[in-house]
Amino acid sequence: MSSAIRILGIDPGLNATGWGVIDQTGSRLSLVEYGVIKAPSKAPMAERLTVIYNAIEELVVAHKPHEAAVEDQFVHASAVSALKLGQARAAAMLAPARAGLIVGEYAPKLVKKAVVGTGSAEKAQVAAMIAILLPGSKADADAADALAVAVCHAHHRTNAKGMAS
Repeated sequence: MSSAIRILGIDPGLNATGWGVIDQTGSRLSLVEYGVIKAPSKAPMAERLTVIYNAIEELVVAHKPHEAAVEDQFVHASAVSALKLGQARAAAMLAPARAGLIVGEYAPKLVKKAVVGTGSAEKAQVAAMIAILLPGSKADADAADALAVAVCHAHHRTNAKGMAS
């Protein structure tokens, strides 16, 4: 099977949603592109969620991924923060789901373990490993996390198929 599978990884957030696109050919991973979606922090919630949804929808059209993956939310001390992050996740997941893509969901610890080897890795460690795993990547913070989600999905794709929504 020499045909590449294109994966869109998403690290959702209300202020900054990281995204990364990789190709998987067998066990080989290659970088396609990455970036960060910035929603206007002072805008009403509906407008911020629309910015996230529209940007992800444009990425799906532009990059034509076969599958997508989103980082699952971790438990916040604040219920309000958890609810808002959940809304950002929903906006990010909806565009690939509406396009008919499999959308895998991965816990932050599993993403870190897949990339760094430990679930307690720091953001800088994740970015450093992404630069090694995906030559050419200079992604940091949210974009590196999104690429890590895509890499995690690539490693767990056979299991992720059961997670399609």
